[in-house]
Amino acid sequence: MTEELSRTSALASRHTALGSELEDWNGMGTAWSYHSDANDEHDAVRDRVGMFDMSPLKKVIVTGADAAAVLNHLTTRDINRIEPGHASYLSVLSEQGTMADDAIVYNNGNNEWMIVHGSGDTMNLLNLSARDKSVSITLTDALHNISVQGPDSLQVLNGNCDTDLAALAYFEHCTARLFGNPCRISRTGYSGERGYEVFIDEQYVGQTWDKLAAEGVMPCSFASLDKLRIEAGLLFYGYDMTTDHTPYEVGLGFTVTNGKSGYRGHEALAAAKGHEKIANVCLDIEHPEMVNGEENLILDGTRVGVVNSPCYSHRLGKSLALAHVQPAVSTPGTILQLAGADIQCAATVVAIPVYDPQKARTHEM
Repeated sequence: MTEELSRTSALASRHTALGSELEDWNGMGTAWSYHSDANDEHDAVRDRVGMFDMSPLKKVIVTGADAAAVLNHLTTRDINRIEPGHASYLSVLSEQGTMADDAIVYNNGNNEWMIVHGSGDTMNLLNLSARDKSVSITLTDALHNISVQGPDSLQVLNGNCDTDLAALAYFEHCTARLFGNPCRISRTGYSGERGYEVFIDEQYVGQTWDKLAAEGVMPCSFASLDKLRIEAGLLFYGYDMTTDHTPYEVGLGFTVTNGKSGYRGHEALAAAKGHEKIANVCLDIEHPEMVNGEENLILDGTRVGVVNSPCYSHRLGKSLALAHVQPAVSTPGTILQLAGADIQCAATVVAIPVYDPQKARTHEM
């Protein structure tokens, strides 16, 4: 664990017992790998059920008379359309209209909201949006979250919960008691499978993790999560999007509410729309292993893109990667040359996502 870590998961000892060295992400020791095979973890999620400690994500509670107004200034979505018990994935922009972060905002009801975000600049920008407003902002590490993902997730959770989670549609959430302990459960995830995220106080998270494991839920590391999310075409801030990119360039135009104005970066984003310099694509790479990342993509001797997030999908039998390319070469079926320090091979642009393209597994009731 690096000396810079400023946040600690209450599950840290369980991760080290499973073989993790608790590498840093977002200021917290994170289970990037276990002694178990990441492919087995991946298959548990695709075929049965697995769980991830997502506590490194930052949870921010926003309350007060101006809470919705502050969030409307912060984000690209029309916050007023998010009803109590619902959530929305959205973009947080810089003044230049580029991606400062991505986040999920939850309407908890009674004028209370929760923002869950990663390593971007959401917290700083939220405080700027809240200046001179009637609002309270609390960043809490006491609230942990376990992501339970896979086709058997509903069966496992419902059998130990006081609330019928089958009634929750995608991106809905509710308060509940799981194994008798109070929590909030949302129908969300980062795996491309049906899944739920359990937001629970640190005093209960250890016993909840242990009881889920006793139910046969496999602990899974971020190594398997990375492969799952690439197959599902899900982006990771800092790799697949940065402050160099607009939402439209990385395929997140759907997070921008049509007709909304008054949010940070709105005018700059409106001016940039239609002038995209890159497009986010998935590549099917003609190589028997995972490539390293940062390889150049070449067409007719000209550099037209770069590899950002690679993986080898043993499930699909393909070397895959999310990449940025010039919009003119982003059409599925376009064949590019991938060029790295020790690799030269073809890479074909394919439609996103390559796994469950209709997204039926995440959305089905």
